[in-house]
Amino acid sequence: MHPRIEDYALIGDEQTAALVGMDGSVDWLCLPRFDSGACFARLLGDQENGNWRIAPLDADRCTRRAYRPGTLVLDTEWETDEGAVRVTDLMPQRERAPEVVRIVKGLHGSVTVRSTLRLRFDYGSVMPWMRKAHGHRVAIAGPDSVWLRSEPSVHTWGEDFGTHSEFTVKAGEKVAFVLTWHPSHEPRPRLVDPYGTLRDSVADWQAWSARCRYDGPHREAVLRSLITLKALTYAPTGGIVAAPTTSLPEEIGGVRNWDYRYCWLRDATLTLSALVSVGYHKEAAAWRDWLLRAVAGAPADLQIMYGVAGERRLPEFELPWLSGFAGSAPVRIGNGAVKQLQLDVYGEVMDALWLARRAGLSPKPHMWSLQGKLLEWLRAHWRLPDEGLWEVRGGRRHFVHSKVMVWVAADRAVRTLEEYPELAGDLAGWRALRNEVHRDVCERGYDPQRNTFTQSYGSRELDAALLLIPRCGFLPADDPRVVGTVDAVREALGQDGFVRRYDTADTPVDGLPGGEGAFLACSFWLADALHMTGRTREARELFERLLKLVNDVGLLAEEYDPLAGRQLGNFPQAFSHIGLVNTALVLFGDDTAG
Repeated sequence: MHPRIEDYALIGDEQTAALVGMDGSVDWLCLPRFDSGACFARLLGDQENGNWRIAPLDADRCTRRAYRPGTLVLDTEWETDEGAVRVTDLMPQRERAPEVVRIVKGLHGSVTVRSTLRLRFDYGSVMPWMRKAHGHRVAIAGPDSVWLRSEPSVHTWGEDFGTHSEFTVKAGEKVAFVLTWHPSHEPRPRLVDPYGTLRDSVADWQAWSARCRYDGPHREAVLRSLITLKALTYAPTGGIVAAPTTSLPEEIGGVRNWDYRYCWLRDATLTLSALVSVGYHKEAAAWRDWLLRAVAGAPADLQIMYGVAGERRLPEFELPWLSGFAGSAPVRIGNGAVKQLQLDVYGEVMDALWLARRAGLSPKPHMWSLQGKLLEWLRAHWRLPDEGLWEVRGGRRHFVHSKVMVWVAADRAVRTLEEYPELAGDLAGWRALRNEVHRDVCERGYDPQRNTFTQSYGSRELDAALLLIPRCGFLPADDPRVVGTVDAVREALGQDGFVRRYDTADTPVDGLPGGEGAFLACSFWLADALHMTGRTREARELFERLLKLVNDVGLLAEEYDPLAGRQLGNFPQAFSHIGLVNTALVLFGDDTAG
């Protein structure tokens, strides 16, 4: 049986990440960065596309697994007829080279364990040349080099284009494996002590987790979401990837498979709000600084997403040698939506920088000047149709959410000048823009017969992004038009109590065949909107249902299929975990970021 998406756990070093299955197999790992080529790509193909499995001989799925409290260190245990064994997986925060450390420990009895390593560089397409050197196994192909060693040394041999090790552990005995990557033209990095890195990693993660200020209900779920966001952060720049994977399907067997290993501006405000509200100001400042660097330049060139270091060219292409997760092809690298026009991202940037200023993050000298340029471009171009928040590929429209976020951009500029009068800006002109956009949305984006805002001007379709109207302050939550919109979205887009982004039945908007699951971030938005419109009991009931969707180690993908009872889409998904944190704050905590 093909693993489910939720069968995986995450380990990482804040520059890249790996997915580890319940069978003890590392099935996805890109080196050295999140968006580099994968050396293990079994996730999107089969074992001939690369994986690294450590498990008891002849064993299948583990008996149990869990993260060590407050960490990204994963313990996986098997109970067998001969005894019990634990495999501890981690990626220590790197000094220079990325490493995967896997420590096998006997718990009781005497258990024979097999390690099988199949390295396949460039997304499972390149088989490396293997050799022995100084007791290590060395793989080289083009720019990539990987070293594998064990402490103590164990019986290792090559067979069937893989590297195999087999050994027996009794209670208390340990064998550690270390896999190290480096550019092939450079010398091997210095050796690390696997047991020391385990101690240090546990201590570092637990010290970071202790800074979390949230102390309300479901703290474990909130903290796990925050640890996941930390793991999806590219530490050198502060950028946060949407997910560490590409092409995990939104429909099993379907074509809605996209590369999410990049940083989206749509996540800016909600991410910043989550980090600031629970006490992670340093991480929030790093994300703000990444944002400022990424969007620097001509306002007309603002993109919806960037690479982890702010790269702008993310060309999309397909990998025909990979069959896709559970046969869901194509597998895509890069993202063609990068060149779309999405007016909402201007509002996201303005809102995030407004929030950062209010939260006390030290402003950068050029920040306000950049904001002014963005708003002036928006004032001249806000009437254009765009592709909208969901990156539709079926043609541009006047999406209501995009226009609402234009209003947000103008509103935050006005409020900044009102609170900080020493700053220069066209206060009267921006107030006029704010009023004009508000009037336009209420006249052209609202259906008075049904008492709801619509997906786009003149359409009858609805969109879950409309649930954000009260959160961003476009209208008060008790406005009848807001209440009507929340009810209409829930009725039209509800799926077993959760929420889809929009109706894909006849593909009128996105131009793609097939469907998708309930969108988890939108379902969290519904909980927020229910609470804001005075239905807190219903909001908390929905939140409780959403919490039951996390997998056994607390992770969420992008979507959920209520009929099949399985997670869908790239995994783990930052947007889903941001939604979990922010909804917990709305329902149970004080949102100190406002």
